Amino acid sequence: MLLSAGLKSIEAGSFVSSKWVPQMKNSREVFEVLKKKLTVSQFNSLSALTPNKTGLEAALSLGIKEVAVFGAASESFSQKNINCTIKESLSRFQPVCDEAIRNGVRIRGYVSCVLGCPYEGSISPDKVLDVSSRLLEMGCYEVSLGDTIGVGTPGSTEVLLSHLLKKIPADKLAVHFHNTYGQALANILVALQQGIAVVDSSASGLGGCPYAKGASGNVATEDVVYMLHGMGLQTGIDLRKLLEASSYIDQQLGNRRSLSNVKLAMTGL
Repeated sequence: MLLSAGLKSIEAGSFVSSKWVPQMKNSREVFEVLKKKLTVSQFNSLSALTPNKTGLEAALSLGIKEVAVFGAASESFSQKNINCTIKESLSRFQPVCDEAIRNGVRIRGYVSCVLGCPYEGSISPDKVLDVSSRLLEMGCYEVSLGDTIGVGTPGSTEVLLSHLLKKIPADKLAVHFHNTYGQALANILVALQQGIAVVDSSASGLGGCPYAKGASGNVATEDVVYMLHGMGLQTGIDLRKLLEASSYIDQQLGNRRSLSNVKLAMTGL
């Protein structure tokens, strides 16, 4: 349904330890079903998180054409999220990147806690620059900057991006804002004004983070699309079909109340 709505890139699963993230334990089965139901072109638009070589091997065995590694700009969050230091995480990612590239698989990088950490508070832009640069050097085609706990504001976003863009081209960066404090759309607007054109989002505002207490889901795709269309920007996404997909997802989750203001306004659900 999301593909039919016009979305071109969908992260459909994560090959992480089911001990730490049980919600992702059926990712292999999800991809196996999708491979049977989708065209080759549609399946190739899907990606998966692969934090280590075991995860990458699972993705390769399924024919997945894009994977992602995820680090952090916070030492404390890195320890909590992937049980290692930032330096150790980067060492682990190098063989994953090398193997992905050898197999013709695109690899994307994530950096968590770029605007704040639940354990350390404010994060230096230099730390974000260092981790982002290392991921790009490893072969990541793009680095997504994650405001994992949603504390960023347009002011702090502008400071961070201005710092990064002195060293990294805008077309190598994406933004990933959680909407905990209701700042995500304003922060995305700042990113657009800085020349960044890739925005991560989640249908109906799904998500969160098990290691960031109180963090809400990623900014709702519907809200981002509504804003972009209102600015006269072309996304290729059919908002009506997107709302149908989000409504289906929420129904499957026990009639979950959506975190998308646009969905609530347009459907009342």
